[in-house]
Amino acid sequence: MSETAPPPAISIRRLALLLGGLAMFGPFSIDTIFPAFPQIGAQLGADKVAMQQTISVYLIAYALTSVVHGPLSDAIGRRRVILGGLMIFTLASVGCALSQDLPTLLAFRALQGLSSGVGLIVGRAVIRDLLQGDDAQRLMSQVSMIFGIAPAIAPIIGGWILGWSRWPAIFWFLVAFGVVLVVATFRWLPETHPREQRRSLHPAGLVRDYAAIFRNARFQRLAAASAFNFSALFLYIASAPAFVLDLLGLNERQFAWFFVPTIGGMVLGAFVSGRAAGRITGERLVGIGFACCAVANVVNVGYSFAVDAPQLPWAVLPMSLNAFGIALVFPIITLSILDMYPRQRGAASSLQAFTSLVLNAAVAGVLSPWLSGSARTLALGAIAFVALGWVFWRWESNVRKRALDAERTATRMPSDIV
Repeated sequence: MSETAPPPAISIRRLALLLGGLAMFGPFSIDTIFPAFPQIGAQLGADKVAMQQTISVYLIAYALTSVVHGPLSDAIGRRRVILGGLMIFTLASVGCALSQDLPTLLAFRALQGLSSGVGLIVGRAVIRDLLQGDDAQRLMSQVSMIFGIAPAIAPIIGGWILGWSRWPAIFWFLVAFGVVLVVATFRWLPETHPREQRRSLHPAGLVRDYAAIFRNARFQRLAAASAFNFSALFLYIASAPAFVLDLLGLNERQFAWFFVPTIGGMVLGAFVSGRAAGRITGERLVGIGFACCAVANVVNVGYSFAVDAPQLPWAVLPMSLNAFGIALVFPIITLSILDMYPRQRGAASSLQAFTSLVLNAAVAGVLSPWLSGSARTLALGAIAFVALGWVFWRWESNVRKRALDAERTATRMPSDIV
């Protein structure tokens, strides 16, 4: 089939499974190794702060190249970029498995981060290439449901692997996962961005495109609302080793107590978002999502101050409601950003991801080591992020409402104005 042909028909269910799998290998890279932190640190002579950098260096590299994946897919096609990224990720995972010291491990973790954004970032553009409106929201929600499973099962898989082998086996698992995705992508992912719609990769044009997107005040508000809201949950994900092992007093095989309820809430929220498409307006759904996040974090703060030591299940139930709210918010905001730039969806997706990843890297490298010493400081950090996200969303809602009111006033007939 020629690449200049219109996007081919494809089973939406198969596409959802494939794009969900492509989005999963990023979270798998982070969460699968959490149970192995003590073992890796002991073997490589790294303390907890040094081990935290295995997340930070990954996220920094992820953020830096996230600005490239989208425009590259706008220029040479979605399929090629995804396949190339998967191959690099697989080779980087081999390097991690063979590492004998911390600097080498960090170098290959950075290489993983350089490539692992292709599935999530380019996958969003694929969705919007093929579908519009409520259909796009439904598929985005289905992918989010599949993607949401990854953080829940990744540390469980890591704990199981440690039960019969050493920590390098976790990275060999990521190698196998990468190979499976390469084969599946090669066989089942069509090219959805025709050649005649592709853009130049000239650096000057790329810089102009990014500058125009970034200077757009609406993009800034939407990207900030999404990034800050998700950071409330990511603070706990990045702090999972300290939260699960130190604060809750569990062992490396019990990360499921934190991740299953949390990601269960996210999967349920994505399901509700998909079912609500065409029935509830996007703005109302986002409002409900932020309300859920606010209630969850107020309860979380109250509980952290009411007890001296957090206990199951009360310490993790607020995370479930918070994740549910985030899953309602994310698809609506993401599609709003992509709809702003129909010919630059890859670039818009990249810049949104970059905004979130820079914040996540700061959370993992700075805030998590600082706040993860107690349940109270973690709870206060999370509620601050939710509040910031809500402020940016309300700002965007008010600006949009004023613009609509002004448009209605301008289009009235003179006889309507008395």
